Amino acid sequence: MKRFASSLLVATLGLSLPVLADDRPGHYEGEPAETLEQAVANFSEYNARLEAILARGELSSGDLHEVHRITYTLENALHRLEEELEELAEVLEEVHVASESADAATVMSRGRQYLETSRQVIE
Repeated sequence: MKRFASSLLVATLGLSLPVLADDRPGHYEGEPAETLEQAVANFSEYNARLEAILARGELSSGDLHEVHRITYTLENALHRLEEELEELAEVLEEVHVASESADAATVMSRGRQYLETSRQVIE
């Protein structure tokens, strides 16, 4: 009998999980972040939107829905930033290694590229 009850419980849970998953709010694509510049702009703008909503203190269901939508754009921006910062770290490493081996030409060219990209993230 215990085995039957356990099997029934597992089967019931298995059937109810798709229903629970369907109860989640709809998914959005968010604003794209195809370039570093676009990612930084979206990151700044949508962080400000999130901050404004959180500053209200009490959050309505509409506020929660808006936060849900905002997070998609922020996730897109963070994903692009992560990719760009990984590449930036590689360029900086090239500058580092070139400086150790007194390769002034590489330090100049890759150093300038590093600075150009890094200034898009932080002034």
